[in-house]
Amino acid sequence: MSQNVKQAFLGSFFHTPIYGSFEYLEDALIEVDAAGVIARVVRKDDPAQAALINTYREAGVLTELGENRYGLPGFVDIHVHAPQWPQAALALDEPLYVWLEKCTFPLESKFADLDFADKVYRDLVNQLLARGSTTTVYLGSAHLESSILLAEICNAKGQRALVGKTVMDDPAANPPYYRDASVQSALADVQKHIDAVEAINRNSWAGVYPVVTPRFIPSCTDEVLKGMGDIAAKNDVYVQTHCNEGQWEHDVVLERFGKTDPYALRDFGLLREHAIMAHCPYLTPEEGEMFAELGVTIAHCPMANSYFSSAVAPIQRFRSQGIHVGLGTDISGGYSPSMYENIRQAVLVSRLLETGVNAMLPPDARGGLGEGTRLSVVEALWLATKGGGEALGLPVGSFQPGCDFDLQVVDVKRRDGDLTGFRVFDAPIDRLARILYLSSVDNVRKVYCNGKLLRDKDLEG
Repeated sequence: MSQNVKQAFLGSFFHTPIYGSFEYLEDALIEVDAAGVIARVVRKDDPAQAALINTYREAGVLTELGENRYGLPGFVDIHVHAPQWPQAALALDEPLYVWLEKCTFPLESKFADLDFADKVYRDLVNQLLARGSTTTVYLGSAHLESSILLAEICNAKGQRALVGKTVMDDPAANPPYYRDASVQSALADVQKHIDAVEAINRNSWAGVYPVVTPRFIPSCTDEVLKGMGDIAAKNDVYVQTHCNEGQWEHDVVLERFGKTDPYALRDFGLLREHAIMAHCPYLTPEEGEMFAELGVTIAHCPMANSYFSSAVAPIQRFRSQGIHVGLGTDISGGYSPSMYENIRQAVLVSRLLETGVNAMLPPDARGGLGEGTRLSVVEALWLATKGGGEALGLPVGSFQPGCDFDLQVVDVKRRDGDLTGFRVFDAPIDRLARILYLSSVDNVRKVYCNGKLLRDKDLEG
């Protein structure tokens, strides 16, 4: 037994180390070091495995997944509006600007109350962890104190998190009861937020990172956008915002600047390596080349795009251009906190993009992009795990040596969630597909981040 190995896990695991394919590690032994990093994967055909299993079992550091249980990497959800959790599923039949004014702004304004923020944020982090999301990128409200509180809660619960304080300062574009008071106060709060979250991160084992977060161009003045670009460069931190989310946003930016969202964001210094641009269904091939060159990430939010973008993001084209792409639930533009649901929706909307949707027109006139457009469920899993990790520049999302050991244990034989398919179709891809398409929150039994057990539903009941 190596001195570096502090625990080991025995079972069968699925992961997607390479885009477009999966690997099934059947009856594998994964060794994890004291820092929660994978030291080695010992396969069942390795002659040393049996002795290692006995050694780790005798030392009391072996965890066995058990019968009918499989390990998947923890999910990486790269776009969540934390203060919107109480409005999930509401007003999704409204246009974006009505949805914001009717629900979002009144709700988010409540997060000046730290007691209210504490209750909502604790529940949201619990809900995401229960569904296997071990890394999450959050947009907080426009309040400094509650956004710092969100980072503290994530750290206390052991979820790896990137947290931003949302900035929205334009008096002409935001309600008087909910906006930053001035350019100066907005930029000062951004720096205070960065300093506070970096202080939290110094004592974090999972990782909590600050994110410069303009809500989107229509909500911000030119001065704030330029100032935030400068702050991001000075502090060398992540950036996140919305880009080309829908026709309304696209038209507002074009009228204001005479150029599209991506070029305006670039000129304000907000496009940089690991800048996370949510949505992007209107991104042109030329703009995509710029994203790839600058190292920008696209957060694909298939559910929210269906509700508010009137468009489907062409993920296969983005990938072919070399753009980083991850998957986001977009609570609450997307109603579900489950990355499983968003994996399914990512596949579904890609099929619609391939064929077009108006059956009253001949196939070649329906607006579909044709062959090479659809996503497989394996590719969608990559977006939700390894792709998200690559997008954030973090060693997460797969069971490879050197990666943080983030694990969700899925039980495929629950009383009300039997995913075995009666063993009729039982190849590894069949098992994986049933897990991804049919799993509910009850099937996810244990969740680990950096080797630490965060949720154990077998003990919780």
